[in-house]
Amino acid sequence: MLPIMHVLVIGGAGYIGSHVTYSLLNAGHRVTVIDNLSSGLRENLLPDTGFLHGDIRDAQWVEEQFSTAPYDAVVHLAALKAAGESMHAPERYSRSNICATINVVSAMARHGVKRLVFSSSAAVYGEPRYLPVDEDHPTEPTNFYGFTKLEIERILHWFDRLRGIRFAALRYFNAAGYEPDGAVTGLEQNPANLLPIIMEAAVGMREQVAVFGNDYETRDGTGLRDYVHVTDLADAHVRALGAIDAHDRSLTVNLGSEAGITVQEMIDTARRITGKTIPATVSPRRAGDPAQLIASSARARELLEWVPQYSDVDTLVRTSWAAYSR
Repeated sequence: MLPIMHVLVIGGAGYIGSHVTYSLLNAGHRVTVIDNLSSGLRENLLPDTGFLHGDIRDAQWVEEQFSTAPYDAVVHLAALKAAGESMHAPERYSRSNICATINVVSAMARHGVKRLVFSSSAAVYGEPRYLPVDEDHPTEPTNFYGFTKLEIERILHWFDRLRGIRFAALRYFNAAGYEPDGAVTGLEQNPANLLPIIMEAAVGMREQVAVFGNDYETRDGTGLRDYVHVTDLADAHVRALGAIDAHDRSLTVNLGSEAGITVQEMIDTARRITGKTIPATVSPRRAGDPAQLIASSARARELLEWVPQYSDVDTLVRTSWAAYSR
């Protein structure tokens, strides 16, 4: 039985972070959120949570936060995440992702906080050599964002070895959807992912959806990806805290649905559920985009006892439409 904890959620006002906070609260935990609100939203700060407005790139500020309250665990979701931008701004991504994380785990070590759940990414794998992608797949990122996530994982292994901080690195595939009961209402800011872009087109926030390539070797020619509902992701974070204690070791697991959805299938489903036309135009393929990317989540099923409940295409679209149509 997982003990009730005081959990510090870094990036808890963001899209995924607010859903994680909601799941932690539902599990009975006490939650304090750190967020600089550069992309997170105040409306995502849920009742019954503490809030610290600040930036983890400031090592002294981070130290002060750990000095003023005892935390049992940290969930770290704050990062810059635009893969394309990372190729043009490696210095900025190094400071925001790698250096900021070192500030956090250094403060954890000094204050005896021994549990960390880290938001990693399927971007650590790079081009898939085989499908489905499991955790033993070679890690060769094709963008600097993916490199920062992989480098942080390596740093965490050393902090486990040298400082006794147990961690769960959760390698997300494509997060999508919204909490089915409507608890989280803040929309993603400047989204780069397919489903929120489709939703923005459905409500008139953008003119159309760009489909990058329709000549891939997939069932309809458009790219195929593994989408996991954000509520399923959030559940995995809560389970990861328990798994760290239960196994008394650090963990690295994929979080995906193990089912692929093509770009065209997502658009068609959105048109059916929303009743909107949703204009879409085909553009050339983007460099580096694989035809298919599907996860193996067998290790998450084994170690976290995690099975996605909401990651079918209809639920992904329906819960997103509920948020956007408000």
